[in-house]
Amino acid sequence: MPISADPVQLSVVIAVRNESANIAACIDSVRWAGEIIVADHGSTDDTLEHAREAGATIIDGAEASTIGALRNVAIAQARNHWVLVVDADERGTSDLERAVRDVIARPASAAYRVPRRNYFFGGEVRHGGWETDRPVRLFDSVLRYDDSKVHEHVITSGEPGTLGASLLHYPYASLDIYFEKFVRYSRWWAEEQSRRGRRASMAAIVFKPPARFVKMFIFRLGFLDGTRGAVLASLAAASVCAKYARLWAMQCES
Repeated sequence: MPISADPVQLSVVIAVRNESANIAACIDSVRWAGEIIVADHGSTDDTLEHAREAGATIIDGAEASTIGALRNVAIAQARNHWVLVVDADERGTSDLERAVRDVIARPASAAYRVPRRNYFFGGEVRHGGWETDRPVRLFDSVLRYDDSKVHEHVITSGEPGTLGASLLHYPYASLDIYFEKFVRYSRWWAEEQSRRGRRASMAAIVFKPPARFVKMFIFRLGFLDGTRGAVLASLAAASVCAKYARLWAMQCES
């Protein structure tokens, strides 16, 4: 529930595609915002029905080529001066509401990083690098995302501030969902790197995957998360291998 009867003068932007399982709970967790916009990219399930029932404004972003572009469509139509970007698999909290209210009342920056507490198969991931996850999510509505397919970010002119409260993030409800994203993002990464003229060497394919595992599991203390940390480090190493393998395949085909 909101900490105040007055809504925060804020527009929440949620970019979606087939998020029926998440969208209602996501909207409910940020109901303290004065406006909630759901930007849809061609959902074929009942995501939009749930969003309408929850009281969100629906925007058709089917023509957007990237998630950043999809978010930009919604940001351009936001009624409020401040925007908070939330994914459907994220949840707001009363602490987040309080922190956002304080920042909007006395802003010291045009953009703020919002820490994310990440969960994987029922437990919070506290190590391995996941604990430093702080994307820019709260910002002046004049700002926009870049056009990257992978690791899109808000274009800012100075160093963003950091909000004193977190979003809760539940990115993978199942391993099937993980591997669906694995396939999509490894392809996008390889396509982007290929356009930039980057090439995959044998050394990169041999050494970068185990290096990622060692970095996450040993140096970033992923082992303190137990089996969960081992699984995540192993999946991250496999993801690195897939990215470079795809890039190598593109070289062979060109």
